[in-house]
Amino acid sequence: MTKHSRHEREGRAAESERMAEVQRAWTASIPPAVAAEFAREVAAAQEREYVKPPDMAPGTRPNPPRPGREPKPPKEEPRSRR
Repeated sequence: MTKHSRHEREGRAAESERMAEVQRAWTASIPPAVAAEFAREVAAAQEREYVKPPDMAPGTRPNPPRPGREPKPPKEEPRSRR
């Protein structure tokens, strides 16, 4: 576990309080119908189940190569001339 200085912990707590204050002010500034719809959408998003990405081999990129950048096919061994 990482230890943080008292100053850093207090700064994080102050930042969290400030963000909560900004959120309350923003919620109060929008119409109640819009705020209710937003709260409903947030609740639906928080209820969604987390889908874990598939296990892949180490170093495997999750996205395919760009067009024209595909890896070259392996070379075939030349036949012996016997």
